[in-house]
Amino acid sequence: MFALNFNKTIMPIFYGKATLTEFLNSVKTSNSTIGFVPTMGALHQGHLSLMQQSLAENQHTVVSIFVNPTQFNNPEDLEKYPRTLEADTQKIASLDPNIIVYAPSVEDIYEGNVTSQDFDFDGLENQMEGKFRPGHFNGVGTIVKRLFEIVTPTNAYFGEKDFQQLQIVKKMVHKNHLKVNIIGCPIFREANGLAMSSRNERLSATEREQAAVIYKTLTEAKKKFKTQTCEEVKQWVEKAFKTNEMLDLEYFEIAEEETLIPCEAKLKDKNYRAFIAVFVNNIRLIDTISLK
Repeated sequence: MFALNFNKTIMPIFYGKATLTEFLNSVKTSNSTIGFVPTMGALHQGHLSLMQQSLAENQHTVVSIFVNPTQFNNPEDLEKYPRTLEADTQKIASLDPNIIVYAPSVEDIYEGNVTSQDFDFDGLENQMEGKFRPGHFNGVGTIVKRLFEIVTPTNAYFGEKDFQQLQIVKKMVHKNHLKVNIIGCPIFREANGLAMSSRNERLSATEREQAAVIYKTLTEAKKKFKTQTCEEVKQWVEKAFKTNEMLDLEYFEIAEEETLIPCEAKLKDKNYRAFIAVFVNNIRLIDTISLK
């Protein structure tokens, strides 16, 4: 089943995997490529930039909009996650009406068994987000693997804001021998430096401005990393947030990009990245920056 879109523009929107698969089989050729952008909706310019890259690099682009229950360890966060399908499809149609949208139900994806598959990510899942969100990456692996099986993309696009997730997906693809190229795309930021996120929509204007401190802190940490030890940079960040009444630091970590193992002593042949999670009232925001 698919629907026609707004503004007299035809855009295929599928709500079931069977009809999506049938449609994709009808438009694919032996040498055509499918780009895929998996999202949970509440689309912003960061999402659209992923779609633009897919459009430039593939004959067909598929965007999924699905709030995946198995990756939420906080039921309240799942309940409050913004669901704006009509606005999302209008944004996609404005970008390119040929983009194929897959907006499944929980039943269509999980078929009555809303549970996560257990994955071995070689320890990537135990760092940062994994420490604070038990089971989160099993949920991510489960939904991404199922979406890949349904869409069968050539290339899939993920934003680097969720850099740990990006590495997790790459590991899942490698270990499961999936035939899809995973492409990481630069973080899209608001004018004040705040990394674009669907959760930003829940921030008040004052909170949004306060949240700009997150990126300012990361850029300062990058400067300090050139001359200071990992531990010294971490202590500076933690101290900076202790004096901020509006922002509550959950974690700040410096880790090696490939393994995500926390930095103890800087090694010349390793690439390091800073990771941060901060609460603005009850809204949890994450960000990251390369320390090259």
